[in-house]
Amino acid sequence: QVQLVESGGGLVQAGGSLRLACAASGSILAANYMRWYRQGPGEKRVWVAIMNSHGTSFYKDSVRGRFTIYRDKGKNTVYLQMNSVSPEEKEVYMCSLEIEESNFWGQGTLVTVSS
Repeated sequence: QVQLVESGGGLVQAGGSLRLACAASGSILAANYMRWYRQGPGEKRVWVAIMNSHGTSFYKDSVRGRFTIYRDKGKNTVYLQMNSVSPEEKEVYMCSLEIEESNFWGQGTLVTVSS
């Protein structure tokens, strides 16, 4: 069974940077899609970044140019580099891998942004 473990969350100052990591127990090369989501209090979970198996990425409009999704095949890890974070982005971030039409999720990591 594929297991995902997110890390890298914590406290960051507004305008600062943070890198989230999603380590997979199985090979990320088997994933058709790698996705990062976030969810705030009273809000619906939304995707912020997606990468397909060819390495093509897609971003939510509000994070485009500031966030970058990338993968390290050797470390079997998907990353989300977050730059110029704002207080509104204090949310739980979680990763998901789609493998053979099944979605696998991590437990999430909290990002706190101080102003």
